[in-house]
Amino acid sequence: MKIVTIVGARPQFIKCAPVSRALRREHEEILVHTGQHYDANMSDVFFTELAIPAPDYHLGIGSGSQGEQTGRMLAAIEEVLIREEPDRVLVYGDTNSTLAGALAAVKLHIPVAHVEAGLRSFDRSMPEEINRIVTDHISDLLFCPTQTAVDNLAAEGITTGVHLTGDVMVDALLYNTGIAEQSSTVLEVLGLTKGEYYVATVHRASNTDSEEHLKSIMEAFGEVDGPVVFPAHPRTMKYLKEYGLDDRLPENIRLTEPLAYLDMLHLMRHAKMILTDSGGVQKEAYILKVPCVTLRENTEWVETLEDGWNVLVGADGEKIVEAAAARHISLPGDQQPVFGTGHASEVIADLVGERSDTIGE
Repeated sequence: MKIVTIVGARPQFIKCAPVSRALRREHEEILVHTGQHYDANMSDVFFTELAIPAPDYHLGIGSGSQGEQTGRMLAAIEEVLIREEPDRVLVYGDTNSTLAGALAAVKLHIPVAHVEAGLRSFDRSMPEEINRIVTDHISDLLFCPTQTAVDNLAAEGITTGVHLTGDVMVDALLYNTGIAEQSSTVLEVLGLTKGEYYVATVHRASNTDSEEHLKSIMEAFGEVDGPVVFPAHPRTMKYLKEYGLDDRLPENIRLTEPLAYLDMLHLMRHAKMILTDSGGVQKEAYILKVPCVTLRENTEWVETLEDGWNVLVGADGEKIVEAAAARHISLPGDQQPVFGTGHASEVIADLVGERSDTIGE
């Protein structure tokens, strides 16, 4: 079977690595990179480190408004699909690349498979929420990482073609953690001691586009008890400079460029805590068993909240500091294997090979 896979952002590169390995054992895969993440540290390094085959197509779309970026992707992906005539299109997650890939395929009557289907934050002010809802409703194969995701789809009337596969992020972490342990020198380079530092990521528009929110978060980082390693997304760096915050950050914040995947994985694994507004990083923290404080009012990964490994605080500086301090007093509970056991990629590769006319039988 010929499958076109659409990716465009850092989390999708990580997820597609194990799936592509499994797919290519029996199928022909054409890899399309939209260029949504185009900085070398957010894109090229992941293909190298994760041994992902070079994209067959690099569309070079770059940044832009939601409508402009999605529209340009839609037109470019449509051209690729007409040229390649695949049997199925595979998309990941909830980015504009995901939505554009799914829309281009369904309008050409090409079946769509969605990895990480069924996630809901129930906050439609988030562009990602709209992307994932629309993608789920036009996909014929829906690969759910958790039972909660399956239940969310059922509540919206989607039951055909739905499969509980487990989460491919578990596959990626299990495969790469040992490699990172042997190869990464990031702790030595940054002068860090295991278990004595925080890792922070901030990139959501609700935080970066608000001077009040971004300032509140940075001030809170300055009050936690230890160094805060802060690999800044290009979008975040832009706003730190625009608000004049970049040259007056608290002394304990160690601002860096985006890190290579193996370095970031190693850094997170040995952190005392993670402070983030990223959905993927919340989940990575959970799988790595590192306590997490989430700088949002909601999360699509509700499972991380249920046994105390994650807490929601928004951009409220006082809540951030209190939550960070409380994590040392009240330890998280026992984890449940809600994200699977590390074989999701193999399950997905098998299911993708099914003919579209047998889905749901």
